[in-house]
Amino acid sequence: MVKIITDFHIHSRFSRATSKDLSLANLEKWAKIKGLDVLGTGDFSHPEWSKELKHELSEDGSGILRTRGGFPFVLTNEISLMYTQDGRGRRVHLVILAPSFSVVDEITSYLLKHGRIDYDGRPIFKIPCDKFVEDMIKISKDIEIIPAHAWTPWFGVFGSDTGFDSMEQAFKDQVKYIHAFETGMSSDPEMNWRLSMLDKYSILSFSDSHSFWPWRLGREATAFNLKKLDYKGIIQAIRAKEVDFTIETSPSYGKYHFDGHREHGFSVSPSEARKINNICPVDGKPLTIGVMHRVEDLADKDRPEGFKPAWAKPFKTLLPLHEILSGLLESSMSSKKVWQEYNKLIFEFGNELNILLNVPQGELIRVTSPSIANAIIKNREGKIRVKPGYDGEYGVAIFEEEKQGKLF
Repeated sequence: MVKIITDFHIHSRFSRATSKDLSLANLEKWAKIKGLDVLGTGDFSHPEWSKELKHELSEDGSGILRTRGGFPFVLTNEISLMYTQDGRGRRVHLVILAPSFSVVDEITSYLLKHGRIDYDGRPIFKIPCDKFVEDMIKISKDIEIIPAHAWTPWFGVFGSDTGFDSMEQAFKDQVKYIHAFETGMSSDPEMNWRLSMLDKYSILSFSDSHSFWPWRLGREATAFNLKKLDYKGIIQAIRAKEVDFTIETSPSYGKYHFDGHREHGFSVSPSEARKINNICPVDGKPLTIGVMHRVEDLADKDRPEGFKPAWAKPFKTLLPLHEILSGLLESSMSSKKVWQEYNKLIFEFGNELNILLNVPQGELIRVTSPSIANAIIKNREGKIRVKPGYDGEYGVAIFEEEKQGKLF
């Protein structure tokens, strides 16, 4: 069996608000440092990025493309669909997986009939979800379509501002071709287990990374246990709900967990938001309704917080290692001080996910301070407290207890 940890939702430098140094070489380098086994290419429809992909990746018929150094990629792209349905503006992001460059070429030809693809790696089209899925399946039944960050207010299929109340509302008769969804950083599997309508779907997590830095790339990921590494095996695992486990940040770490208004620095839990009729007390305008609130609105009444279905797959709650080091060393994630400590750990233990998931506490203490070692173990146990994010603001990890220990 082949055990792999994957991140299929990433972007190239041709998407908006991304690192100008995003290249296949940097993605390969930092995926190895992070501990990821397979990456998505992201942005395969963008003409310049597509040209690079075809030049630098080789195909062997397996659907797994490899760099000259042998690192494996899967062809992926995020698409933004913006249209009107039932009298409301809808904005839904989808991640697409494709088995080959020939299929990508057909997808690209289709997209060109509906708009431009050269201005953004995540292009926008006025195509309804059901129509888009129908047309993709006509191109190839091997294309996998995954609703991205399903709960985010403006671009999730269940988003409070532009989303739907069910997969069926969004995809209509084409819902039969939707097999999975992405939790997004502001939700985790436990939150999604509260909705019986989602029981039939695989729960996936990916980073939506806009850079190659290890506090972005692979911050959320999905692990598979396959007979062999090929595209068909990955798709079969997704469609059969045979995900091994997912890696999640704390939902509170996500940008849209709580309700609030970033402009005024105001955030509240769903219960507190309801007490004020979801209205901001500062400017009297509606709050941005976060993911926790939206999940509670759609959850089954007999599935309270903590409900776990019999079929539930395991998941790991982890903050990136840079987040831990930054918090304890009281320095920015990109500071020299943080990088020195990070590199010391990587040199000793190989990659970040190995450090976060596997290295025993005693081994950690041999290389780093007791406080950092203790925080890594606490992180592994999902016990790092996080002040919830809201309205586009990341949550903030709290390390007051850890700082009381000996740093060095």
